[in-house]
Amino acid sequence: MAEMGAYEAMSTLRAVRRLRPDPIPDAVLHRVLEAATFAPTGGNVQPWRIVAVKDQALKGPIGRLYNERWINYSKIYRAAIPATASAEARARAERTLKAGDYLGEHFHQAPVIAIFCFNPKNMAITDAKQDRVSVVGGGSVYTAVENLLIACRVEGLGCVLTTLLCECEPEVRQVLSIPDPWYTAAAIPIGYPVGRGHGPLIRKPVEQLAYLDSWGNPI
Repeated sequence: MAEMGAYEAMSTLRAVRRLRPDPIPDAVLHRVLEAATFAPTGGNVQPWRIVAVKDQALKGPIGRLYNERWINYSKIYRAAIPATASAEARARAERTLKAGDYLGEHFHQAPVIAIFCFNPKNMAITDAKQDRVSVVGGGSVYTAVENLLIACRVEGLGCVLTTLLCECEPEVRQVLSIPDPWYTAAAIPIGYPVGRGHGPLIRKPVEQLAYLDSWGNPI
């Protein structure tokens, strides 16, 4: 297995949407899935499961469901690009959309699609009564998702976190025989990248995202 430091893995973990159909060795896939199990969860309950979809008969309908939703979402994304955006920002957005189009058209060809599921009955959702969207439950699922993404990076695999399939959760559950009370949180297509794959990220600096002691106070 490739040696890579944690900071290098995190700082080069791009969303890779162009994947080769080449199979992933079982040992590599096992390591990536095992990495997810190391993630912290509330009460160490691990209220998540992964359905690693490799069967083309199942990937076909999953891919169609994803692409239908991507086509609709991409129209909204494109319309939201500010008219005042710089040429560079517009070109970057168009590259992202083009890569998204590729993923939508080839989603079913990813060697593995990792469908993350969760059981809300096993979660302490402490913000459930707040007058806003509840997010706490995801804290016991998306830690495992991130571990899997980082492990993919270390293994030289491309991957990207997607949630569009949550829009058609009943259909996905039916295709994959996911029982009550399990629901879906993410779908991660995994495969070896077409071309370069991972690389430097474009992110806001920490000074814009973290504060010291009180909101807005520079770190």
